[in-house]
Amino acid sequence: MRITTEQNDIDYVLYSEERIRERIKEIAATLTEEYRDKNPVVVCILKGASFFYVDLCRLLRFPIFMDFISVSSYGASAQSSGVVRIVKDMDKNITDRHVLIVEDIIDSGLTLKYLKELFTSRRPASIKTVCFLDKHECHQCEVAADYCGFSIPNRFVVGYGLDYSDFYRNLPYIGVLKPEVYA
Repeated sequence: MRITTEQNDIDYVLYSEERIRERIKEIAATLTEEYRDKNPVVVCILKGASFFYVDLCRLLRFPIFMDFISVSSYGASAQSSGVVRIVKDMDKNITDRHVLIVEDIIDSGLTLKYLKELFTSRRPASIKTVCFLDKHECHQCEVAADYCGFSIPNRFVVGYGLDYSDFYRNLPYIGVLKPEVYA
């Protein structure tokens, strides 16, 4: 059980609650233009993308179908294992549907690569990805989001849905975790 307060574990705030809100409005405006007549299935990658997903979906000005998938590649570790496993699959059939995958962070890129391949095998009309954060320098494979909130340095970040060992998800900002917390 953790004894310290979450705020004492944060080295510094990378993106404030206000800056996050502004960026999501910008992304939603772009998606509204592109998806206005497509009625896409918007898929949340649980749990990390949930805050971003809800805030983004509220700002989309077109009909959407919401769905969720839960995958794991981290466990209680600070680094991805590289092995992606489905914990909960989607409920909707996406064959011939436009699909928008909403991801919290692209780190190694392996999870998003796996999901794009999985979804492609289900024969959708199109697949595009939106990620909240992208650590370009950490990618282990060729993968890029079609839409991205912020590119970030190689730091361990938490808050706004992102966690370390199931802590910090509820922080309203993106903060850099002090290394002594996860080392």
